[in-house]
Amino acid sequence: MTDHPLWHAREIIEATGGTCAQSDWFATGVSIDSRTVQAGELFVAIAGPNFDGHAFAGRALEAGAAAVLVSHVPEGMPAGANVVLVDDPLKALERLGRAARDRCRGRIIAVTGSVGKTGTKEALAHILKEQGKTHYSIGSFNNHWGVPLSLSRMPRDTEFGIFELGMNHPGELGPLSRMVRPHVAIVTTVAAAHLEFFTSVEEIAEAKAEIFEGLVPDGMAIINGDNDHAPVLKRQAEAHKIANICTFGEAGDADFRLEKAALNPDSSDIVAVIGGHRLDFTLAVAGRHWVQNILAVLGAVQAVGTDLEKAADSLSRMVAPSGRGVRLDLNCKAGRYQVIDESYNASPVAMRAAFQVLGAMTPQGGGRKIAVLGDMREMGEQSPEIHAALANDISECGIDMVYACGPNMRYLANALPQGGTTVWAEQSEGLVQPLIGALHAGDLVLIKGSLGSKMKVVLEALVAQSAQVESERQGGGQ
Repeated sequence: MTDHPLWHAREIIEATGGTCAQSDWFATGVSIDSRTVQAGELFVAIAGPNFDGHAFAGRALEAGAAAVLVSHVPEGMPAGANVVLVDDPLKALERLGRAARDRCRGRIIAVTGSVGKTGTKEALAHILKEQGKTHYSIGSFNNHWGVPLSLSRMPRDTEFGIFELGMNHPGELGPLSRMVRPHVAIVTTVAAAHLEFFTSVEEIAEAKAEIFEGLVPDGMAIINGDNDHAPVLKRQAEAHKIANICTFGEAGDADFRLEKAALNPDSSDIVAVIGGHRLDFTLAVAGRHWVQNILAVLGAVQAVGTDLEKAADSLSRMVAPSGRGVRLDLNCKAGRYQVIDESYNASPVAMRAAFQVLGAMTPQGGGRKIAVLGDMREMGEQSPEIHAALANDISECGIDMVYACGPNMRYLANALPQGGTTVWAEQSEGLVQPLIGALHAGDLVLIKGSLGSKMKVVLEALVAQSAQVESERQGGGQ
């Protein structure tokens, strides 16, 4: 990650409570994956449900790891290897993460929410990188191992730290928040996600409010004032004796308030009042859901003491994170078409937001609006009704064709008008050839589904097909 020491050996040994025969080495980063470990990094051998990192400790050393952190010495360790022995590598990683937080004098922001937390984190990172040394969670490292790993990678001179916190069961968010100890805690929204593990959306709100448990004294809680469950979040914040509770949204009394938004196919023009400061700016990412969360982003930016005008200006240069709205121009045999990559994850709220983005776009040259959809996971007993209800949104947004996969998306397929505009398959692989065969020049193709529905398979197939078509064109079709 860097040529400079992130951790000196003595710091690692002291923080983790481990033992090591040598203490004259240092680590430039921290990794839990032997496939991607970089030279100079500390490899932490976590035992997961499918693999035990101890089996790959030797491979990590071969790749250049400075040391391995293990609960026992695996067989085949090279002589002289730096081995840190601990009671439990995951608990040791948590302790290392807490030590990183203890030594940091920067301002820390934590983000959670049923939808929008990764995009909000990425927007914060985009802004704050232009205003100081910024460290933030990679991808969706937001669970019981991702958060301590992200913390342990935070350099000691970090000025701004941004951490995404996720959960799908009650009681998971509180420990993560207490580990991160944020100065600002954002809850983007509360919606029907992970209903398989909750009896109601109100229970989800209470679980999301656990993010306030670790908020530092005089810290700020930022919640979506337009959300139906804002009162639950407010009560929980007050129960944690948080005095600085701010809201964002369209309501007249919102602390971070939207005055006006013009939603364009590829961007949004926004007028907002952030803590009394009026801003007029362009957000270079499409979608009403992005507009809403940017209010929270700018509120947090103001709270950590940075330049608000500069922050708003930088949003005109922002791009959507991978799998969350990235636009791809691809080739088909008939010409060019565009893909909106929303393949990373899905919930009912996020599905509807993506449909609205697609609905606002105008296909070129007789193209169609096509939605390629995978199951929304963890919807519980109401899953059939939740999936079928998407038919109304698809109709309202003027979507012409639907390619759906998965047992739950079958309910949507059955709820849509029949007659050749809907294709259903058991798995995402089954959509590839029918979709490729149907593509026209000018089509707009939205790809969205929960991670487990493997919608990236469809995306990768379209990208590969596009490259093949381009190669054939350049080769004269030979």
